[in-house]
Amino acid sequence: MKSSVTTRLGGIIVALAAAVGLCACSAVKLGYNNLPELAYWWLDGYLDFTDTQAPVARQELARVHAWHRQQELPRLDELLSRMEQLVAGTVTAQQACELVTEVRTRMAAVADQAEPGIAALALTVTPQQLRHLERKFRRNNEKFTKEWIAPSREEQQDKFLQQMVERAEMIYGRLDEPQRAAMRQGIAGSIYDAPRVLAERQRRQQELLQLLHRISESSLPAADARTLLHGWLERTQRSPDAGFRKWQDALVQEGCRSFAEVHQSTTPQQRQQAVRRLQAYQRDVRELAARQR
Repeated sequence: MKSSVTTRLGGIIVALAAAVGLCACSAVKLGYNNLPELAYWWLDGYLDFTDTQAPVARQELARVHAWHRQQELPRLDELLSRMEQLVAGTVTAQQACELVTEVRTRMAAVADQAEPGIAALALTVTPQQLRHLERKFRRNNEKFTKEWIAPSREEQQDKFLQQMVERAEMIYGRLDEPQRAAMRQGIAGSIYDAPRVLAERQRRQQELLQLLHRISESSLPAADARTLLHGWLERTQRSPDAGFRKWQDALVQEGCRSFAEVHQSTTPQQRQQAVRRLQAYQRDVRELAARQR
């Protein structure tokens, strides 16, 4: 249910970090191996699974995880290899956006694989669980408002800068002050609009709540429920609001330009660091892919 983080300023940096972050250290490799259990508790926080639903959820998460290990980790290895080749030289905004597109494609593949399990659970959701989900959404929105809308513009920009620097330094190592200043300047001119993001998030949440109410109240066949949920999942990836889509695309383009500019400012030593980091991530991915559960 999370929206793509690639829609913020510096989105390609976030996409890059997301693509490699799961295997960035042994602790997170352990997290990947235990992902079904972690995902179960995250989802349980939204729905408060019943005793009947819990084993179904665990089984589906294990299935998707096994598929991801077998099918997606080799694709991630290939993506990291392409990144390694790119960061050794000059990266254009277009090349950066091609990486974003690939990450989005892989996210969509995970959503497609999870769809049967989501539909199966949706057929058993109770009114009490829907009230629980609505409260969870409300708390999440209040937190987002507190962190990204209530603060001053200057405070928001400082927080964005901190996030961008942390993600860039995951790849390049320590950034110098001129590089940070360039990031700060880019953030100051960003078209990012937190209230607009919140409005789209709330639209998705309300649509899902209405959809689940419809499924639970009308005893829809499993195939019909899955068709409805498939449509909702597609609309989470591509908003039905043409104005939002146009703004979102512009924001992604902005992020791609931002990443290209940051990369252009890197020293030969920083690019060598990026190559070494990406090579280490590839080794981690191969170890994860080779492990049999």
